[in-house]
Amino acid sequence: MSRYVVYSATKAFVAGAMWVLIGDGLVDAATRVVDVVPEFGTNGKDVITIEQVMLHTSGFPTAPLSPVDGDTSRGRCAAFARWRLNWEPGTAFEYHASSAHWVLAEIIERVTGSDFRAVVEERVSGPAGLPRVLGDVPCAAAELTVVGEPATAEQMMATFGVATLDLGEVTTEALVTFNDPAVQRVGMPGGGGVMRAADLAMYYQAMLHNPGEMWSPGVLHDVTTNVRNRFPDKLIGVPANRTLGLVVAGDDGSSHLRGMGRTVSALAFGHNGAKGQIAWADPATGLSFGYCTNGLDENAVREPRRTVALASLAAVCVRG
Repeated sequence: MSRYVVYSATKAFVAGAMWVLIGDGLVDAATRVVDVVPEFGTNGKDVITIEQVMLHTSGFPTAPLSPVDGDTSRGRCAAFARWRLNWEPGTAFEYHASSAHWVLAEIIERVTGSDFRAVVEERVSGPAGLPRVLGDVPCAAAELTVVGEPATAEQMMATFGVATLDLGEVTTEALVTFNDPAVQRVGMPGGGGVMRAADLAMYYQAMLHNPGEMWSPGVLHDVTTNVRNRFPDKLIGVPANRTLGLVVAGDDGSSHLRGMGRTVSALAFGHNGAKGQIAWADPATGLSFGYCTNGLDENAVREPRRTVALASLAAVCVRG
């Protein structure tokens, strides 16, 4: 089976390592990051909590750090010291495409004394019955290919009410760089996971069934149900509905805008990735769904419609 770069669907695996450490008593979400990583506390960032980092409310959504520099603690911490805030932590939501998970990677290493990629393998993907998904993975990913043509301004206006979408650092040019084996080897914690669609689906089955109690049951219940971030997501126009690491479908009729299609229950949770990577589970049916593609569709109207269609069809597979 082919393996794919799953971009931000990776985030749920790094979050899974954080959940393990919370259950072990090594991490408290209320702790300030600076109390674990002192180098982080510059430029007003000393007030930021681990919870805010995990909820994308920490105020540094586009703070830069290249995969090469992020490969080591020294490189990460040098970048942290330079980072500045865009807004007051805890007052708003803006998706942190890569920055927040570099911080989580450093926290994982500080409290365990081990490489964050190894911790994800030993405490998350391994216990879930999956191969390594970050760093030195078993097989290279399928080559990423840019496909399609950008939507016209008229199509964008008709669909989104704006002529263009500001996707920040998540540009096609940036996504294509994951073809580089050196970038894949880093195992970028916010988006560099390499795996099969089946691996995504089985990981979410682990969240439904908690094999061998790989997570503390109380922690797992919290992260799959407790929505802590209801700030508006300006990109999609609805509340973010975020837990410590996941997105919950919710009962407001906007599950399709959160990447889970129109036919899941309000309890469904997941975390998709750029250009159509899909990953979620629905406790109401016991179904989990993973979908991966190496086709980077340039059409910003067609790609989300395809995600909605696939997820909606998948969700009714177990209904009679």
